[in-house]
Parts: sequence; structure tokens; C-alpha cells
Amino acid sequence: MEYRTLGRSGLRVPVLSFGTGTFGGRGELFGAWGATDVDGAREILARCLDAGVTLFDTADVYSDGAAEEVLGAALGRRRDEALISTKAALPTGSGPNDAGTSRHHLRKAVHDALRRLGTDHIDLFQLHAYDATTPVDEVLSTLDRLVEDGAVRYVGVSNHAGWQLMRALERADRHGWVRPVAHQVYYSLLGRDYEWDLMPLGAEEGVGAVVWSPLAWGRLTGRIRRGTPAPPSSRLHATAAAGPPVDDELLGDVVDVLDRIAADTGHTVPQIALNWLTTRPTVSSVIVGARDLEQLDQNLGAVGWELDDEHLALLDAVSRRPAPYPHFPYERQDGFAQLNPPMAGLRR
Repeated sequence: MEYRTLGRSGLRVPVLSFGTGTFGGRGELFGAWGATDVDGAREILARCLDAGVTLFDTADVYSDGAAEEVLGAALGRRRDEALISTKAALPTGSGPNDAGTSRHHLRKAVHDALRRLGTDHIDLFQLHAYDATTPVDEVLSTLDRLVEDGAVRYVGVSNHAGWQLMRALERADRHGWVRPVAHQVYYSLLGRDYEWDLMPLGAEEGVGAVVWSPLAWGRLTGRIRRGTPAPPSSRLHATAAAGPPVDDELLGDVVDVLDRIAADTGHTVPQIALNWLTTRPTVSSVIVGARDLEQLDQNLGAVGWELDDEHLALLDAVSRRPAPYPHFPYERQDGFAQLNPPMAGLRR
């Protein structure tokens, strides 16, 4: 397993991490993802740790907290071998303070997560969403105190716009508070919006990407092709509306190229899609999921080898979408492009 620093921090994380959205099985959305219990999770986590996958991602809203409970119980005595990442901000109840990033909610969320996880610290704590109703200084000073108290080791954000993250970084630097070192983002061959603003920001400010849904909400598993609907067993039938939108023509074009590369390399469609992400600038870790050991082993096969330059160029070309404003002048006009070198020049 390859390890990378998490953004501009000293914490080393595996290039593949494991997401626990399939743990617990509570609720309509997460019940459709999976219902792995403690015994099943213990087998999966053991296989992960033995393969060098040491970072496990969860959240308080995953199965109404059950995912954290299963993760903590399944790790058991191997807790010290693992890094735990969890998130809070989304609603966990109907009360007026059951959501957001207020000092009240964040401190309670961390306390509750520690209890469910059965641990004394969270290695990476992330704001699951931007909260426009809470002053940024209140959010950051609270995170700083949580780190000072030892309840949290590192902090990050998730699903933030560029200006929201930059505002947090500027305020943290101004006051000497702990700054976010991770941004948990959607990024895949079918959704490269991360590249326009968040990737350059991450490179400039030392914020590493922790990628969620790298297979585009299950569309790049190799089971869906042009003109072929998702099989009856696909969780897409129950979860598609909650995930990122995908253009069917783009899906067909990308899978055609993935099939061609699979024939050339002997690797599977999802392995190639995951491997491509590990080559992208600012990516610290790519979160994979699995409902059983067979699926996990398939995902683990995405690392330990490299795509050649020809295959990388094919994937880049087929998945690239026209740049939105204000980016398109820099892509299409020489004068603008001269002032803004392409992202390919960035170091990972």
C-alpha cells in the first residue's frame, strides 16, 4: 500500500481508505447501501488492515450512528492500528440544535461519536457540510479547542465550495487556529468538477482530497454499459436520486474506454477508474466501500500498478468536459493560458 501525507500535515494515510456507509443498515438510504453487522465488519476491517488500508471513514448520519458503533466494535483491540475519520453537521434529529456547526452541536457531536466508536480520540474530524448560519470564527475556535483537548487530532471539511474553504483557511491563519488539512469531495471520471477550483486551492493551501464515490455512485463498477440499464440488484434503483448527476452519453463513452484499457491491461473497469484517481494532483486518499470480502479484494486490486501514459491520455480525453466560466478563457485563449499553466503541472 502506498502512503501519502494528508494535505500539508505530517499524517500519513493510505492511498485507498475504507468507507463504512454499508455498516449498520438503518434507514431508507443507508439500508439500501448495505447492512454489515459487527461480525461481517470485523472480517472486512481485518482484511483492510492486513493490506495496509488503515484509514476508515464514517459519519454520525450513516445509519443514524450505527455505522460508527459497528466500526468501533469491529476494530476492538486493533484500534491503535487504525485511523478513524468521522463527520458531523448534517441533521441527526428534529431539534433546533441537531444540525450545523455551532459550538454546541460540534462539541456534542464529537462527544457522541467518541462514545459510539468506543475510543478516546478521532484522528480526522470533518465538517460534513457548510453551515451558513454559524459564524466561521465560532466554528474554527471550537475545532481548535477540540484538538487542544485531545478529542480530535486533525480537522477537515467536506462538500465545501472554494470560497467557503478559503474563508476558513484565512481565518484559521489569522487567529493561529488549527486549519483544515483535508477536503472530502466527490471526484470521478464521470464528475471532474473538483478540478476547476477546489484542486488548485488544495494545491496552493495544502488541503488534501479524500475522495468519496470514486465510482460515480456505483456507475463505474463494470455492470452498466451503453444501452444497458443497471441490473435489478444494483443499489442505484434506490439511491440514484441522492447521488451526483451523470450524463448517460458521458457514461457510455467513458465505459467504452475503460473496457478497452481493461482488455489491454487485464485489470477490471472499477480498478482502472480507481487507479486513475490515485494519479490526480492533490488526492491524498480514495475511499472505497465493500459489502463483502470479494468486493473488497477487487477494490484492493486498484493499486500496486500504474497506467501508462497512453491510457491516462485516453481517460483524460474521454472524461474531460467543457470548462465553465471563468475558466474557459484560460483553456481556449492563448493569452489567458499563458498566465495560467495547466493543472497537469501540479504535483500530487
